[in-house]
Amino acid sequence: MRYDEAANFLLNLRRYRPKPGTDSTADLLAALDDPHEGPQYVQVAGSNGKGSTARLLESVLRETGLDVGLYTSPHLDDVRERVTVDGRRLSEAALAEFVEEARPRVNERAANGNAPTFFEVVTAMALWQFGREDVDVAVLEVGIGGRFDATSVVTPVASAVTSVSLEHTSVLGDTVEEIARDKAHVAPESNPLVTATTGNALAAVRDHAGDVVTVGEDGDVRATYEGRTNHTEAEVSLAGADWAVDAQIPLLGSFQAANAGVAATLARQVADVDEDTLERGLRKAYWPGRFEVMSAAPVTVLDGAHNPAACEALAGTLAEFDYENLHCVFGAMHDKDHRGMADALPTPDRVWACEPDSERAEDADVLATVFDEAGADTTVTRSVEAALDDALDAAGEDDLVLVTGSLFAVAEARKRWTRTNVEKDVDTLDDSRDVLEGAHVTPPGVWRMRAKGVHRVVETRVQKRQAQYLKEEMLSLGGECSLSGLNAQPRGYLDAVLMGTLAQFKRLCEKLEGQPFGLSVYADELRETLGIQTEPETHGYPWEDGTAVMGILNVTPDSFHDGGEYEAVKDAVSRAEAMVDAGADVIDIGGESTRPGADPVPLEEELDRVVPVVERISDLDAMISVDTRKAEVGRQALEAGADILNDVTGLEDPEMRFVAAEYDAPLVVMHSINAPVEPGDEVHYDDVVDDVVDELTERVLLAEKAGLPREKIIVDPGLGFGKSTAQNFEVLDRTDEFHALGCPVLIGHSHKSMFDAVDRYPDEGGYATVAGTALAAERGADIVRVHDVEENVAAVRVAERTRRGADDE
Repeated sequence: MRYDEAANFLLNLRRYRPKPGTDSTADLLAALDDPHEGPQYVQVAGSNGKGSTARLLESVLRETGLDVGLYTSPHLDDVRERVTVDGRRLSEAALAEFVEEARPRVNERAANGNAPTFFEVVTAMALWQFGREDVDVAVLEVGIGGRFDATSVVTPVASAVTSVSLEHTSVLGDTVEEIARDKAHVAPESNPLVTATTGNALAAVRDHAGDVVTVGEDGDVRATYEGRTNHTEAEVSLAGADWAVDAQIPLLGSFQAANAGVAATLARQVADVDEDTLERGLRKAYWPGRFEVMSAAPVTVLDGAHNPAACEALAGTLAEFDYENLHCVFGAMHDKDHRGMADALPTPDRVWACEPDSERAEDADVLATVFDEAGADTTVTRSVEAALDDALDAAGEDDLVLVTGSLFAVAEARKRWTRTNVEKDVDTLDDSRDVLEGAHVTPPGVWRMRAKGVHRVVETRVQKRQAQYLKEEMLSLGGECSLSGLNAQPRGYLDAVLMGTLAQFKRLCEKLEGQPFGLSVYADELRETLGIQTEPETHGYPWEDGTAVMGILNVTPDSFHDGGEYEAVKDAVSRAEAMVDAGADVIDIGGESTRPGADPVPLEEELDRVVPVVERISDLDAMISVDTRKAEVGRQALEAGADILNDVTGLEDPEMRFVAAEYDAPLVVMHSINAPVEPGDEVHYDDVVDDVVDELTERVLLAEKAGLPREKIIVDPGLGFGKSTAQNFEVLDRTDEFHALGCPVLIGHSHKSMFDAVDRYPDEGGYATVAGTALAAERGADIVRVHDVEENVAAVRVAERTRRGADDE
């Protein structure tokens, strides 16, 4: 079964109205031989805060070394986001496999007039995935209520009710007390229910659940919000009867202290969690679209508040910021209390009323009326992306731009930072076919279009309504556009492949100006991707003039290629001087090995290895990079004269990005499943390059939100880290596609075991590495990281001279 067929089958189940009860989910799991039996489960219910709590809990449990599943809803872009294992979302192949197994039973029940709903089937899919991946613990965010929610098909070992407010009254009850009792049905048998509810809601929860652990300023677990520590993080103090922790969390708002306290309490019920692990785990969690600060000048916030209680909490968090004017992009669903939401928010100076791409979206004119009555200057701009673009243009550096009203609006706004337009290298019919199949174009479409794809090809992901315009306009210009088979869905995001000459793309961008649905904003992105009418900015970095060579200087006893050769400072200095003389643009100093089986190096020992070398070579005619996983090493190295931080863990230490931003230093962000490398790890990718781009997108965004512009964020696809030999070579071959992230690209292939495939491992003499460097430079690498500088500088120069051809004559 193809992915688009499977995803369409799932999404089409949304035609069935939600219904209470766990019978359908249990029946489907039974038909699949109860694959969910085995893992432990934690349920998190609540009116608000359950998603943040679930994400915080998952992060803490992963920090203990457990394999952890997470099930949340709704999704912002792709249904697969709802199901993750150890932070990686469900693969396309797994979704297709599940649907192939489940479809007969789903169709059988539908034929009997008792079809399972979309949420029930996706819940079963999550539990199926957690069972087959043999996770230790799975954290389940409850959908609606608790008693009759599909997630209640499991028997939890721990559970929580975060908060209770009036919601879904037609299903859960007309009073807070009734809703609280319904949610309290998630209470486990083996541990007391954890709750941050208060007042009548708490009394009702106790009435049903009996023994509970309360969390709050006066709870059994005291949770205190200490305020912001920077524009994206806050400090919370948590204390139980025999434990206490002061932690930074990447979630702003006083209510997040209670969420963190609930997560910490649940974690201690499920696993052996010490205070240091709690602190690290809480800080590493992040939750897109929940008071997510995307930039600092102006402060730009995305928050999915969708009811008055959430808007009241949002207003409290906004009050922590000093700003001149508030510009609000507001898009909500028609079944929400719009006046209550507007009253709860501070009155904006200006509002852009918009309509997210949902059949439930309220008319923008209605929303404009609400904010007119509240005293705001309102504008109707129906596209969320266009409204955000206008708001950012209107805002000054000291203003605040807020996108809120629904997660649907937030999802569309977030595309400004997360969409990747990947220019594909298509030289043959096979290349064209692979690109089209990768975007889930149907087989007849692939056959019809493959011959037309051998020119400029861009793969993108846009709204269905945007895709239709793109296709019509591209066809009118003589180009081509193929859409994913998921275009059978009335709304949502889908992949598209645009094919045409550069002139056709230029004309397309012109025609998109003034079109609806934010297409004028997309036109600017497309110009940037293809270099149409844009002049690249320069910042004085060596990789802006061509491929830069980064020389590796390991001051370790155990690195895999040159461990022990340059431990002494004088030897390291001599080696650095020789590399600069040979043409190195950057010297990368590493004080801790990432080879398989390498032992962790204590902080002080790594500092003793690295800092003296940095101090001695900082005046060389090359930039100095430090290869480290520890933010404190990075900080002291920058103080000693280093210029670049190189983090092979992909920002595993949350402080690393803030250190780089504080010193305005370029930061290398690597895609890494494990560092040090764990031999034998098998990682599934649907498409290794597409998946790595997707996973790096959020890592890059973390660095950008900390204050680094993308020209200072260098992406490393991580050859040799969680990838097979064949996948390593494919990444090398498709190096240029990583530029879709808007960042310089580094390739680190030197003396890697991948070269065993060509009988060159160990790569004595460095011949295979030099060949790889030439390929990487030809395919657009901005930096190559190598041990043998002189030979690889020559390879880079040959590749660049070949690319210029006769142009220099």
